[in-house]
Amino acid sequence: MVYFILKRLVQSVFVMLAVAFLAFSLFRFVGDPISQMTGVETTVADQERLREDLGLNDPFVVQFYRFTTDMLQGDFGFSYRTRQPVADMIADRIPATLELGVVALIISLIVGIPAGVYTALRPRGVLTQGILLTTLVGVSIPTFVIGIMLIFIFGVQLGWLPTFGRNGTVQIGGWESSLFTVQGWRSLILPAVTLGVYQLTLTMRLVRAEMMEVMRSDYIRFGMARGVPMGRLHYRHALANTMVPVITIIGLQFGGVIAFSIVTESVFQWPGMGLLFLESIRFVDIPVMGVYLVVIAFFFVLVNLIVDLLYVAIDPRLRVKDL
Repeated sequence: MVYFILKRLVQSVFVMLAVAFLAFSLFRFVGDPISQMTGVETTVADQERLREDLGLNDPFVVQFYRFTTDMLQGDFGFSYRTRQPVADMIADRIPATLELGVVALIISLIVGIPAGVYTALRPRGVLTQGILLTTLVGVSIPTFVIGIMLIFIFGVQLGWLPTFGRNGTVQIGGWESSLFTVQGWRSLILPAVTLGVYQLTLTMRLVRAEMMEVMRSDYIRFGMARGVPMGRLHYRHALANTMVPVITIIGLQFGGVIAFSIVTESVFQWPGMGLLFLESIRFVDIPVMGVYLVVIAFFFVLVNLIVDLLYVAIDPRLRVKDL
């Protein structure tokens, strides 16, 4: 187990270095930040002096070394656009993105797992066919279209829920949360459902496929022959074994929800990291863009590591030395 953890940690370090290198390399070609930071009245000499102050004239290797060493020390630099510390900007946006992602994932699990079990146990039922058709439509429609439809129905036509922004937040320690007020939940429902629909369909279909496979296994048939109650077979034995691979996918889904919330945050103007990233692209704010990708990669690596550890803890067959 110790060898497995050390191996995963070493792999995680190399992944983070690769992501940092790619992010820093790609964003050097998205445009000139100096032209976005200065106006037409700025002289060429002033532009060159600003470029020198920011270290943009240094060789690539020097800039990348400074970028990585500063991040390892917790210094993410300053935004070219606002001149604020990037760490503070990311910290202000993380609560909104994490709450949106967690609520979206919970919605997908609460609906997706029971729906997957039901459709697996009653594969020929009329309701099952309706659920499968609905999930097929849900997984085929782009996320922004789902968001616009929800805005039109529940925001414009019915007027039940707000259609943009994050309202009703309260400060709890250093965390700005929208989970403790009614207005906060009203603002959160539409973007969370929009973000959770795609994850819901994946969860439901995965649980259904795994459950049907487990139900065909020999030990389930042996339990039926011995007269074990069907409820016990379904929910204690079959579902327990079904959840082993599902846990892996759920963990990776959470990383995906955090990373791909950009579209949802843009549609609903949700003040999270995704919206900050889009604003940074518009103004060629290279430090913010680079740090955003590194932070997202860190979430992926951390979640993947936790999932691997849970997977090994749940399944004793994986506790071998050559992991």
